[in-house]
Amino acid sequence: GIMLESISDRLCQPGGVHYGSPDKVPAVRLDTIRLAGELAVPFTTGILIGIGETRAERLNALAAIRDLHAEYGHIQEVIIQNFRAKADTKLAHADEPDLLDHLWTIAAARLILPDDVHVQAPPNLSPGVYQQLINAGIDDWGGVSPVTPDHVNPEAPWPELDALAARSAEMGKILVPRLPVYPAWTTSRWLHAPIATRVWQNMDAEGWARDDDWAPGLTFAPKPRAVLLHSVDPAVERALDRACAGKRLAEPEIVRLFAARDADYERIVTVADELRRSVSGDTVRYVVNRNINYTNICYYRCKFCAFSKGKTHEDLRGTPYDLDMQEIVRRSQEAWERGATEVCLQGGIHPDYTGNTYVEICKAIKAAVPGMHIHAFSPLEVTQGAATLGLTLTEFLTRLKDAGLGTLPGTAAEILDDEIRAIICPDKINTAEWVAVARAAHALGLRTTSTIMYGHVEGPLNWARHLLVLRDLQAETGGFTEFVPLPFVHMEAPMYLRGMARKGPTLREAILMHAVARLVLNPLITNIQTSWVKMGPEGAAMCLNAGANDLGGTLMNESISRAAGTQHGQEFPPQAMEPLVTSLGRAPAQRDTLYRVVSNERRVVSFNAPELAPVVQTPPRRSRVLS
Repeated sequence: GIMLESISDRLCQPGGVHYGSPDKVPAVRLDTIRLAGELAVPFTTGILIGIGETRAERLNALAAIRDLHAEYGHIQEVIIQNFRAKADTKLAHADEPDLLDHLWTIAAARLILPDDVHVQAPPNLSPGVYQQLINAGIDDWGGVSPVTPDHVNPEAPWPELDALAARSAEMGKILVPRLPVYPAWTTSRWLHAPIATRVWQNMDAEGWARDDDWAPGLTFAPKPRAVLLHSVDPAVERALDRACAGKRLAEPEIVRLFAARDADYERIVTVADELRRSVSGDTVRYVVNRNINYTNICYYRCKFCAFSKGKTHEDLRGTPYDLDMQEIVRRSQEAWERGATEVCLQGGIHPDYTGNTYVEICKAIKAAVPGMHIHAFSPLEVTQGAATLGLTLTEFLTRLKDAGLGTLPGTAAEILDDEIRAIICPDKINTAEWVAVARAAHALGLRTTSTIMYGHVEGPLNWARHLLVLRDLQAETGGFTEFVPLPFVHMEAPMYLRGMARKGPTLREAILMHAVARLVLNPLITNIQTSWVKMGPEGAAMCLNAGANDLGGTLMNESISRAAGTQHGQEFPPQAMEPLVTSLGRAPAQRDTLYRVVSNERRVVSFNAPELAPVVQTPPRRSRVLS
């Protein structure tokens, strides 16, 4: 940006502070600001007070900035900078504006400028009076560097960030790092594509700077931050009271909960965990299962998916495969021999598959392992399978149930808001179609899980809409067994590599997703699961202390998240999972897919499981149509 400094032509006359500086002629600077607006450049400007201008001229300068913003919408912030006299300059002995004059100008700026224009005062030029600057109307401290001086005012050192955060907290404000571009200006309208990529990779869901280096799939979690505020926002408390009473929260209430930081964040996490304890007790459940991804060939082009491959060539990572039925059955038998009660089957939408392919998979597994629960086929696979056979959803689901299907995973949900689906999976089923499959399944007594895949291009409003879709359907059918937040793993995801997405949620956002889900879905969905594959054991433990009560499956073979870049392995066996739970002062318990207690025989087998045999990734065949 560029400082307007003043709108006064007087200051450019002989004797004025801007005399002899043609680039400081007000009309020139206003034209620069105007051109930035025409070019859609997010802009910073400001005024410099105490250089000979009158208060009326200050107000006129602020009004000129306001008018340019009204026309172009590009002014992010206005700096109200107080003049500081410096040695070896012509104004070395000039008077500096006093504090009251500075505060008056800040207040005037806040009144004149619209709410979406931020007001800034440099903290290093007003040490010791931060609280008064906040009271006057600022909402931004500008750039504060721990490594470089203020080159314009080198005599004025930057404040320590911890001290600035503490002083801000004394006024009930939370110090949040931001990028040079404010959240409202992070869209493609305002940013050139390479810049937009850097912005997206470094921002959180609200558009502020990511406040740690954590991302889903990484093997470390940052340390918790100190709580500085001494009170909780009354709006947060009201929303928590309504949620705990089982009321349906409105979208703005949910968005406010997702925005929580500092004391608000700690309060939400605490209340969510208290609600978890009252609903689910101190037992943490998990299921011994095996993931079987029967093919990674898919004709859909979901922009977040690092798992699916082209039909006949290597695409992105790895080799395409299409498991032979014998290999699917072998893996199911091996899972049973290792203590599993469930096989979870999902895969790409293979162009040669029909609905009968899925039916035959169920029949083959049940014939080989009658006691195995089949948890299989997302709403996308069900929709595609029904369409290939010319059946209704109910007719096709009935065939699957008769063939041995026990429950369905609620994946392919991603974000149940069609504004986002149009960006990340435009050729996939829409929200209404996803809901239709879940509703039809529930009507047949086939229960399903529910999921969300978050941390890419969506934001808190989309999360709120998603949770309310699930809550409303659960109120209607009661068919969801659990809710599973699945944070976006970015490392190998195509839309991240193309500069179109964030690095997944921040740790704060990931923990809040579990906590807020516990609150918003209360009392209808009572099980909140955390994904150890994506969160890692340490992150999963944090979620278990924030409203979650379930660790999901041991998996044995996890390939979808690994393809996206997670570092957390393929299996989390009972002998590793249970010590994590007990370290939290909680009691581990094996369950089946429907949250029933498993037999002691299954438990004993799971703790004495042999090593897995090598898997066989069957190469693609010419055709696998089953009619």
